[in-house]
Amino acid sequence: MRDTPTATYRLQLNHDFTFTNAAEQVPYLRELGISHLYLSPILTAMPGSMHGYDVVDHSAINPELGGRAGFETLVQAAHEHNLGIVVDVVPNHMAFAAPENLNHQLWQVLRDGQAAATAEWFDIDWAAGDGKLGIPVLGDTLENVLAAGELTIDSSGDEPVLRYYDHLWPLAPGTVSDDVAATVAQQHYRLASWHEKDQVLNYRRFFEVDELIAIRVELPEVFDATHALLLELHRAGMIDGFRIDHPDGLADPVGYLERLTDGTDKGTPIWVEKILEGSEQLPTNWPCAGTTGYDALGLIDTALIDEASAEVIENEWVASGGEPDYDTAVAAAKRQVVSQSFGPEVERLTRRATEALPDHDPDRLREAITELVVAGEVYRAYAKPETRLSEQARARLSKAFVTAAEARPDLGAELTALVPLTVFADDDKAATDFGIRLQQTWGPVMAKGIEDTTFYRWNPFVALNEVGGDPTRFATAGPERLIAWSVTRPDTWPRTMTTLSTHDTKRSEDVRARLVAVGGDPDAWSRISAAARKESEKAGVDPDVGHFVWQTILGVGPIDDERLTGYLTKALREAKLHSTWTAPDEDYEAKVIALAQKFRDSGSTHDAIQDALEANEEAIRACVLGARTLELTIPGIPDTYQGCEALNLSLVDPDNRRPVDYGANARALISDTAWGAELSSDKTHLVGRVLELRRRLPGVFTSGFQPIKTGNDHLIAFTRGNASRLRLPGSGSRDSVLVLVTRAPARLARSGGWSDTEVTLPDGSWRDVLTGAEIAGGTTAVGEVLEKLPVAVLEKVS
Repeated sequence: MRDTPTATYRLQLNHDFTFTNAAEQVPYLRELGISHLYLSPILTAMPGSMHGYDVVDHSAINPELGGRAGFETLVQAAHEHNLGIVVDVVPNHMAFAAPENLNHQLWQVLRDGQAAATAEWFDIDWAAGDGKLGIPVLGDTLENVLAAGELTIDSSGDEPVLRYYDHLWPLAPGTVSDDVAATVAQQHYRLASWHEKDQVLNYRRFFEVDELIAIRVELPEVFDATHALLLELHRAGMIDGFRIDHPDGLADPVGYLERLTDGTDKGTPIWVEKILEGSEQLPTNWPCAGTTGYDALGLIDTALIDEASAEVIENEWVASGGEPDYDTAVAAAKRQVVSQSFGPEVERLTRRATEALPDHDPDRLREAITELVVAGEVYRAYAKPETRLSEQARARLSKAFVTAAEARPDLGAELTALVPLTVFADDDKAATDFGIRLQQTWGPVMAKGIEDTTFYRWNPFVALNEVGGDPTRFATAGPERLIAWSVTRPDTWPRTMTTLSTHDTKRSEDVRARLVAVGGDPDAWSRISAAARKESEKAGVDPDVGHFVWQTILGVGPIDDERLTGYLTKALREAKLHSTWTAPDEDYEAKVIALAQKFRDSGSTHDAIQDALEANEEAIRACVLGARTLELTIPGIPDTYQGCEALNLSLVDPDNRRPVDYGANARALISDTAWGAELSSDKTHLVGRVLELRRRLPGVFTSGFQPIKTGNDHLIAFTRGNASRLRLPGSGSRDSVLVLVTRAPARLARSGGWSDTEVTLPDGSWRDVLTGAEIAGGTTAVGEVLEKLPVAVLEKVS
């Protein structure tokens, strides 16, 4: 199947949800209106992996998912229902975890060192380890571990190995003796305590995860070996598109995408998990279909937010002791993660800089590099060796240097000396390596410093604390950015993905919608916040943490102790203020969890939350359905994360990987329940009917986007198809769609509703595909069009 996707559905595969389980849902997903199944990684991963990003074998499909036979059965079921297959690809890294012998390429490197046939596969700084691969996993120093007898030689298998609890390492030929210490000393790897990581670890990782070692997919032989099976399945008609995980980690993302494009059939969609910051745009020279949708997600959320509440939102955060300035919070968080988590990366950059700039003091270069890493505002500057620097890349790098110099003017000489290394103005090998690795480091520092630290500690309004999001946009919220984005997409990235929830989002779309709705009720927000401050102080919890906790309870709704405890433990440790993964403060964590349980169950904050939810029930409905309607009808290919076709109140993983009740969703899809009876059913019906429309009229949704001026800031209106441009292939002579979405619904209700608000529809007769209502073109009362639902999707019928 090579049809252009009209809608994808993301499935998280694991040993509890295999290819067989996925195949069972194919009839339902076809009925829902999906065109392509969008699968998490299918290649062999670590046993028990719940996500598949820890690949150990690129040459085989994961046996825990059903192996190749299971995959082919899924493909057959999908094709019988006219569905295609998109798969997630992990080109940046492989697993480096116990037992290490599962990764055959890495096993060879551990055994044979730099002489291994696969030594070039992995991004290892051999010189830094004196020719050895540093492995800082021991619970104590090597000397103490040896003295305790925790390292043993096992010769019972095909080859002698070194064992340390679950860990398994090969022994170089001819090095085995009865003296364990002497044997260990002769290996091509250096074992050390995890506390010595900054001094020992000399391989590039995925972010700061030691158990994921980077591979050099920029080398043709590595690309070919890691993609051979996927491309074979593609050529056999079993894979129709690809989603690329973390392309910013690659040495050359453009080169990678070009090579993958060359290996696929013409027109094959390739989506990139690219996080765009602020006004950043996807580079036009990236040969792909677009992003996986985080840019659209952020724009949709801000389009629905009521900016009139901004002052209250900000004041309540400051009153709770929160840091007023976002940039200050970000800089502190990034500096902390660079210091605590990215020491090996900074050391490697310092080594390269010292080699290229031998006249400079290494310690001062290290300080300058730290400032430069902290100053990066995007995941990548897009500079590339032997390529003319684009204006965009030059501007990004220049701004980073200015920011670094402002923070540390005393390092001016060192920063100036580093400039040629970042723009590849020097042909020196060390300088080139520095420039590449700086860009490979910016992304992880951005992700860990902002998404996994700042977003758990800077919390005026947590609905905006989302991957690729901008938490400062509340005061400037509105539909303008979304409209501007949508106008250009049909001509620039017509097949880009749009999404509202993914396996990586901090909160599901419906959790965020509840927050957006209540955020539009400033009095309710203030009442909850004031009550939470008092109860937080009484519980011995910092009020700014309490501010985060009550928003969590408001957004997620009913949640059991296990889910709540797991989430808050993760949130507190990611925030790194009161507890961390390496030094947890379990007493403080227990106080926060107890406070959350109180907010959930009883007391003044609980009562204020319940009052707010009841008072804003219709506003919540408008935000849930409004967000989904926008995501399904703006330019791009809409993606539904598993289970989110119904109301889904989930938090960050692993909470969002809970089993989906597909039976209930399937029954809701075909039920004749009246609109308004139950929000989850309303959402499922909406998704199904709009996806059916997209499948029936694909040309409409690949053509233009034309906003309609309404004169009312509570209404987002636009047309798709022939109402906005000339007839296109795939569209009938009358085919066009008009969309109306309510925004800032709480304030709208306080002002008396739509009253005499009118909208001018293009000439002709229109039918709402959701309610079936017939509406004539021309000037029409908005209240009549949106009588049953806060949204309308109108198809032109004559």
